[in-house]
Amino acid sequence: MPQSNRKILIIDDDPFFLKVLGDNFRDNGFTVFNANDGIEGVKVYLKTLPDVVLCDLVMPRMGGVSTFMEISRIAGDTPPVTVLLTSMFKEIPHEHDAPEMGAKIHIPKSTSPVDIVIIIEQILEREKYPQN
Repeated sequence: MPQSNRKILIIDDDPFFLKVLGDNFRDNGFTVFNANDGIEGVKVYLKTLPDVVLCDLVMPRMGGVSTFMEISRIAGDTPPVTVLLTSMFKEIPHEHDAPEMGAKIHIPKSTSPVDIVIIIEQILEREKYPQN
């Protein structure tokens, strides 16, 4: 049974991608917030304080790296899980020990929406039990 207290902000300038990904997260119990670019995304982040921010790398006005830098500055010691989505690399989804390009997790846009949801759910579950 999906949990209903998880919040995700999806920032992407592609309306179709926002809808498909948003629908998949909603179907799995997430409260979904959308933004069309980084500037709007930072504003939505401030209003909603989501658990996860999924952001496209290349967008008009403010790209993903700048967006994550601003969100990180605002979040301080309580940052959200940051996930960078991009069509610029075709590698498998991977996690970094320290943020690269502002995000700890990089996922190619070619990854199926269902798999993206599963990856995020696994990361959120692991975040509940931090290692000492």
